[in-house]
Amino acid sequence: MTRSLSAYLAARGRPVAGVAAPFARFVLDSAAWATLAEDLTTLPWTVLALWGDEPATVHAALREPATGIVAVVSVACPERRFASLSAARPPAIRFERAIQDLFGFTAEGLTDPRPWLDHDAWPVTAPLGEATAVGERVPRPYRFLPVEGASLHQIPVGPVHAGIIEPGHFRFTANGETIVRLEDRLGYTHKGVEALMRGKPVGDAARLAARLSGDSTVAHSLAFARAVEAATGTVVPPRAVWLRALMAELERLANHLGDIGAICNDVGFAFALAEGSMLREKVLRAADWAFGHRLMMDRVVPGGCAADLSTDGVKGIADLIGVLRQRLVSLVDLVEHKASLLDRTVTTGVLSTDLARQWQPGGFIGRASGQDHDSRKSPGYPPYPELSFSVPVFADGDVNARLMVRIKEVENSLWLLDQILERLPVGAIWVAPQRAAGEGMALVEGFRGEILNWVRIDDQGTVARCFPRDPSWLQWPLLTAAIEGNIVADFPVCNKSFNCSYSGHDL
Repeated sequence: MTRSLSAYLAARGRPVAGVAAPFARFVLDSAAWATLAEDLTTLPWTVLALWGDEPATVHAALREPATGIVAVVSVACPERRFASLSAARPPAIRFERAIQDLFGFTAEGLTDPRPWLDHDAWPVTAPLGEATAVGERVPRPYRFLPVEGASLHQIPVGPVHAGIIEPGHFRFTANGETIVRLEDRLGYTHKGVEALMRGKPVGDAARLAARLSGDSTVAHSLAFARAVEAATGTVVPPRAVWLRALMAELERLANHLGDIGAICNDVGFAFALAEGSMLREKVLRAADWAFGHRLMMDRVVPGGCAADLSTDGVKGIADLIGVLRQRLVSLVDLVEHKASLLDRTVTTGVLSTDLARQWQPGGFIGRASGQDHDSRKSPGYPPYPELSFSVPVFADGDVNARLMVRIKEVENSLWLLDQILERLPVGAIWVAPQRAAGEGMALVEGFRGEILNWVRIDDQGTVARCFPRDPSWLQWPLLTAAIEGNIVADFPVCNKSFNCSYSGHDL
């Protein structure tokens, strides 16, 4: 059997030129797709995402870990049925459940066919496919997976939580204080973003992409913009490319600093929360000063950037770097040596390297469990190939490892900001996207991990179809695995160490 991803797909499918740029796309017939589903039991390729399309089609993005090669494979579903990949690749399960809900396709052999995004609250079924109006619906009870054993009890949490937090339901099964199983139910923040993007000019659709997950607005905007630019052949001005990286690293800094403090707070170390929150606030204020918005929302757009960086902005970010470097030393020393903190984070919420290898969750979750993937390096995108930075990797897979990855990434981002400010080109920051039909896909490294965006543009320059995928799709299921065997009281710190997005996942 051919082991190369490209050779395998070329031998069994039809290549489609100029589609899913800059990645190759192959069309398989139903038999070849079913064979692929079987062959994945022995082949090492990672499933990055699956999504539906009309006329009835299913797409999958695959990666060959050894080479980093990414390809899109498609299958037509004239009978609105396709062979499930879930038996060989568990990460496919939730994607296929979502396809069934949104398009009405049947994933044959799906190991968990329960509804996922459809909570019986929509006035139609299959809203992205052959939508059928059903009027008022009566929600059916959701069947949580069974757990058997003596002295077990269940603890339902959510979807409404105390404090300011998005909705999600967690069903704990415990033996005393020890968690035997955790199952999550999401979809409560489903916004119909994919449907809303249809028919929108790329500029309007970019505003929707920027609001998929507010803490990753720069990264999601960048993924959408790069996908549009790949689809239309638009070349972005050099200054805009570097400004985008500057904003992305500021966003990464703000989120990691906030998370470092929040993780510490969940084990009672309130001082670190205060310090992390203060440093995060400094980053947000610098972003506001430099780009006119604390989160830099709508600043990355197809064709470049919507805001330039002034001389004062450069000075403000340079001053920020100096302050963060100085304050970070004492914060890191506390985190690395505080015995009461280490007692709660070391060996807590361990994600095994085997599960991380199978799911490839990316970001600090994957790197804390031995995976070194970073989209800035592979497949890579400008200007990162011209910049120097390392990918921090730990093998312990516990809360402490995820905390340490964040710290190392903060240090990396400060070094990257230094380089970007020193080499920032002059010139234009935006060009009008080419008015051309096409398909494009982009992979961008957000603070949580790898974001994927696939888009098809019609000849009117509007979005015919868009599929954005937040890294949380591959990370939420791993939280439920990492928490097993821990006590209920450790769930908050485990959950925060993962910090998955509800909104980014639910679309």
